[in-house]
Amino acid sequence: MAEGGPYAPAPAPVGPEAVPAPAPDGGAAPARKLPRAVGVALATAGLLAVTATSAAVTVAVGKPDARPAVVAGAAGASPGVSPSASPSASASASATAAAAAASATPTVAPTTAPPAPKPASTVKGSVSGGKHDGDLRYFLLPIPDGGESYGPADGMTMTDDEVAANFGNQDGIMRILGSYGYKDAASRTYRTADGKAEVTVTLLHFGSTGQAGDFARNYTMKLDPIAIDGDPNAHGYVHKPKQQAYTGSMTGISSQGDVQYTIDVDVKGTPDKALLSELMKRQREWLSSGG
Repeated sequence: MAEGGPYAPAPAPVGPEAVPAPAPDGGAAPARKLPRAVGVALATAGLLAVTATSAAVTVAVGKPDARPAVVAGAAGASPGVSPSASPSASASASATAAAAAASATPTVAPTTAPPAPKPASTVKGSVSGGKHDGDLRYFLLPIPDGGESYGPADGMTMTDDEVAANFGNQDGIMRILGSYGYKDAASRTYRTADGKAEVTVTLLHFGSTGQAGDFARNYTMKLDPIAIDGDPNAHGYVHKPKQQAYTGSMTGISSQGDVQYTIDVDVKGTPDKALLSELMKRQREWLSSGG
């Protein structure tokens, strides 16, 4: 893939145009990130395969600016006293010096109030025998401590148009999803606490465990494959940038019960698959237990 400059998004040969990075939680409504375009083809045994034809649209991620510390300034020194000053002047000067010394005594700044606790989520869901009920957003992998959500902290329920856009608006994509018993979808993007990675989790809810598993197995990408540790049903792909100043990306694809999940990770430089493996493992456990 060609890169346009240090740590810049690499244009995909076929796929959606890059969109501005979404504002952090609390800002304007985020623009939907379109990870890739996909092609649709018939697979053996009558299964429909979904094959990615271009790499992910990547965005530069960086560490958030540090919040400036509050520093209390000390009072200025008092002016010097001339040796020839009169006794009254000397007394006045002494009083002035004492006052200045008193004013220069360090004062204890008020303790910074702790951050307000995050509001409790009202999104609920349950899982039994691999069947997931309730709000699909409940099953999105929780954001780790210090992570910063893009858009709503609970994630977003995806419309059919957004799901289709996520697959490059391929002809008949919603019909193909429907053939697997597709029900609904949810997604959330966050930046890690160290500012070094951007993670997007996407869940697709299907009619049965078998349908979700078939869809996951037939979902492939034309990128370098990588093994995913800790998730027996997963397969993954990596895009390594030509220079470490550019953005690299990884994608993991798997299923648990009647939900197929995809995790995209964008980082600066060559991605470490250990990060993706850990995220995929945690997402599988979360879908298995429901929290």
